[in-house]
Amino acid sequence: MNRRQFIKVSQGVAGIVILNSCINKATTKSDTIRFGMVTDLHFARKEEAGTRYYNQSLDKLREAIRVFNENQPDFVIELGDFKDMGEDKTRTLAFLDEIETEYQASNAPIYHVLGNHDMDNISKSDFLQHTSNAGDAKGKNFYSFTVKGLKFIVLDANYNEDMTDYDSGDFDWTKAFIPQRQLEWLAQELDTRQPVVVFLHQLLDLTQRQHGVCVGNAEEVIAALEKNGNVLAVFQGHHHSGSYYFGNGIHYFTMKAMIEGALPDNNSFAIVEITSSRDIIIDGFYNCENKDMRKI
Repeated sequence: MNRRQFIKVSQGVAGIVILNSCINKATTKSDTIRFGMVTDLHFARKEEAGTRYYNQSLDKLREAIRVFNENQPDFVIELGDFKDMGEDKTRTLAFLDEIETEYQASNAPIYHVLGNHDMDNISKSDFLQHTSNAGDAKGKNFYSFTVKGLKFIVLDANYNEDMTDYDSGDFDWTKAFIPQRQLEWLAQELDTRQPVVVFLHQLLDLTQRQHGVCVGNAEEVIAALEKNGNVLAVFQGHHHSGSYYFGNGIHYFTMKAMIEGALPDNNSFAIVEITSSRDIIIDGFYNCENKDMRKI
């Protein structure tokens, strides 16, 4: 399928620069899987701090959802740090409710990945009660779903070294782990002939370990992913500048954060296509780069 060509246009009152995606949908094969992807919105009603424009993530997500709805993906997923924190739990939940309402404007099924900031002063239970995943994933912090014969697995690495949950800020964000119970579940999910794509917030890309952004027991997780040779890619957030690594047949793509940079010139979202030959094509918008990840 041909690459999209993007056109910058002005959006009236708000003066937001948006990108329209032009695609020949007639060339899209029915067995091609397409999904919208965002990460690290950190939405909050508070002033910017450095390069982080918390308040603008609502408008950035609104633009992403508009583009996704125009292109009719099979689903939409956010890779964690959906919101940031307020002065108390009540205020934080208000931020979460506001950004979730915008996310629910998606015409496609939506999914969440838990990030460390999603438990900054609320619990995992609070987050799950104020958000909604599609289908059987509703209310779950790790889960799987299948689209057109391809399995998608969502992991939760928001556990302390003693394997207790991140809860209301009681954690060190540089220390994230996937507990044994989830690893056993993962091994069962991977025991399939289906091709697999994995989503999580913290990184399994150990080339970025020096930044303190990787899962503490990543080697154990990677060993499970490599065992059956059916994992195509891992999509991650957390490390705002993004990264890419290919190792032992698996692509590790870390998406750039939506929160970084001010409108109208900055945003980050993507439409990802997985072809029938299991090549992966990332069409990035704004700061998110395009990437062709071929099945090798």
